[in-house]
Amino acid sequence: MSSLRIPVSTDDHSTGPDDAPVVLVEYGDYQCPYCGEAYPVVKNLLAELGDRVRFVFRNFPLAEMHPEAVDAAFVAEFAASHGAFWEVHDLLYENQSRLGSPLYAEICAKLALPVADLRAAVQEQRYLARIRADEESGIRSGVNGTPTFFLNGERLDGGTAELPDALRAAVQRAS
Repeated sequence: MSSLRIPVSTDDHSTGPDDAPVVLVEYGDYQCPYCGEAYPVVKNLLAELGDRVRFVFRNFPLAEMHPEAVDAAFVAEFAASHGAFWEVHDLLYENQSRLGSPLYAEICAKLALPVADLRAAVQEQRYLARIRADEESGIRSGVNGTPTFFLNGERLDGGTAELPDALRAAVQRAS
């Protein structure tokens, strides 16, 4: 079993209380179909378990297989700089089959994010270091595919199928 090598910090995109007894980290790719399947599972579990779980999302775009993965991560990071990471994270997964420039412009318009600034950020590769740092932390932790979950710092080798029972059990143990 692998362990999370880079601890969760305030630099991570997280939702839920910082002092939650259970921390779930996902390394994900917005274009990965398995991540798309995991998205509603995670969302439902977070709704069910409430403030007992802190959820962290880290970028792990598999660019060789998913040509829109890095661009989608750029959109999410751009949104984060405007305080809208989770809204965009959700919209990207909920519209995974439409990833591409028209969707990114639509998301920016919906959330009143300046699309011209997004284009400039992409042109400057402003968020590439952040995305690469997430990837590197995943590689150091043994991530070799997506989604990969870490529950309280330990990798869940059973992936999304194992997640509901493992997360509920971790919350139960922490109670």
